[in-house]
Amino acid sequence: MSRVAKKPVALVKGVEVTVQGEMINVKGPKGTLSIAKPAGINLKIENDQAQFSTNDPALVPMTGTLRAILANMVKGVSTGFERKLELVGVGYRASMQGKDLNLSLGYSHPILFTPPAGITITTPSQTEIVVSGVDKQLVGEVAAKIRGYRPPEPYKGKGVKYSDETIIRKEAKKA
Repeated sequence: MSRVAKKPVALVKGVEVTVQGEMINVKGPKGTLSIAKPAGINLKIENDQAQFSTNDPALVPMTGTLRAILANMVKGVSTGFERKLELVGVGYRASMQGKDLNLSLGYSHPILFTPPAGITITTPSQTEIVVSGVDKQLVGEVAAKIRGYRPPEPYKGKGVKYSDETIIRKEAKKA
């Protein structure tokens, strides 16, 4: 069996994992998440740990994937996830208008972004955006969508970048 799948998922205090038919539900202080469990994969919960197992060799890779997803769900409902973005460039600004994010990224018009349900966007300063939520996949998807409005360019580094991202610069053309 997969080495990832053999490792049990530690259930943090205040997090409750239940299996209803083919659905796994995770409930915690920050919210509730659920995922479909494929037939043939077993989930056993005891001593504040969740353990996956299967007898089908074809489902071994899926068991490891499901274990990693459940670990992220447990972390999400207990502490949550966040992604930080930075705006680099003269006149590039971000501000909140109610629940919508207003971006000025050098285009002739401002960009108004409405976050999906379960995602919270804050702007600590005009050049910083913090995307946070319970679902790791959705937080990453929203951050990537915001970054996609003006990805950083390689010559001056202008654009929307992740705070931990390093932009590899190109040398300008020589005369």
